Amino acid sequence: MTDPDLEKAYALQTPDDNRKLYADWADSYDSGFAREMDYQLPRMVALILAETYQGAGPVLDLGAGTGLIADHMLMRGTMAIDALDISPQMLATAASKGHYRRTIEADLTGPLDIPDATYDAVISSGTFTHGHVGPDALDEVIRIARPGAAFVLTINAEHFEARGFAAKFEQLAPAIAEVEHRLVNIYGGKAAKEHRDDQASIAIFRKR
Repeated sequence: MTDPDLEKAYALQTPDDNRKLYADWADSYDSGFAREMDYQLPRMVALILAETYQGAGPVLDLGAGTGLIADHMLMRGTMAIDALDISPQMLATAASKGHYRRTIEADLTGPLDIPDATYDAVISSGTFTHGHVGPDALDEVIRIARPGAAFVLTINAEHFEARGFAAKFEQLAPAIAEVEHRLVNIYGGKAAKEHRDDQASIAIFRKR
């Protein structure tokens, strides 16, 4: 069996599709996809979080996968960080690294079994993209954050307009503040040519 790849990830349609793909991908994701594609978003999210939030947490890593953002968080040893993902296999890999306080298996396309105002910061890379999670999930994500909480979320640039993220941010304006969108390259110079110029919008904001 060949390892999953980006095209298969972009073709996902349902939560069950996600579970199956990432079950197969968990063991090789870091050494295969992330390294070979020179995946930049986790490092960028970690750096921006350091710019915008200096607390001790708790921080929620949405769609944490194998824990790549936490790998890049220089202050992770002083923060309480939880990992949330739909794939138990990816979460098992993330947990094995020792960065997280706990792991939470959950589907972001539905309600989350997390109390209101739980987290001081919410981060994510690669979750709001092709075949994954749409803009309506932001309502739950904001619900579980405390007033003043910092957010650093990457959104695939192609989807930002086409899937309604731009409209969703306008709708959320009364609930969020200090909103900034940074357009960045998802992959570095080592990436395969067909995806080397793929971009994401990094949404940086606070909950009012």
